[in-house]
Amino acid sequence: MNLAEKSLATLNVFGELEAETKQFVSESGLGCVAGCGFCCANPKVPASPLEFLPLAFDLYEKGLAESTLTTLEKLEEGASCVMYRSQSEDGKKGFCGSHPTRGMICRLFAASARRTKYGKKDLIICKILKEEKPAEYNLASDRINKDMDIPLATAFYSRLEEIDQALCQQFTINSAIAFALELVLRYKFYEGQEADVIA
Repeated sequence: MNLAEKSLATLNVFGELEAETKQFVSESGLGCVAGCGFCCANPKVPASPLEFLPLAFDLYEKGLAESTLTTLEKLEEGASCVMYRSQSEDGKKGFCGSHPTRGMICRLFAASARRTKYGKKDLIICKILKEEKPAEYNLASDRINKDMDIPLATAFYSRLEEIDQALCQQFTINSAIAFALELVLRYKFYEGQEADVIA
């Protein structure tokens, strides 16, 4: 599988995840609060280059790959995600500048679960949602272990590892995006070289 094929395979996994998360959010009422950027403003969000290949290809197609990489190189350590568009002084209100190509971690948060050491499903959720929607949170926490389907984060990360285990190595989110952009720029450069040789 070449890099473009790995990106498409990742998008296919995202499509399946999207269907499952929509079902869960619809049934639980636990969607993210509109305009909240609490998680996006966290510079320590862990992510992998593979989950940001679709973003990197999209930025390349829009002619923004190199400028985004330059922006990333200039960011101070501890900066929030380069795609996050803050709309408040404290950075906790805002939106994603590339929502359709956001990473796996962004898709899983507040709409997936992990298993505890006792095998029980535990919601992956932020304190804001717990505080703003306590009734929905408590009901969903109970029902995911009875009769409500919810995506399991580990299952979807395993799907990504089947595509390319090496590219699933975890970094901070901006480092993962930068890594993905470097891979795509290199891939496109050599793809162009091959086209010149054939011509």
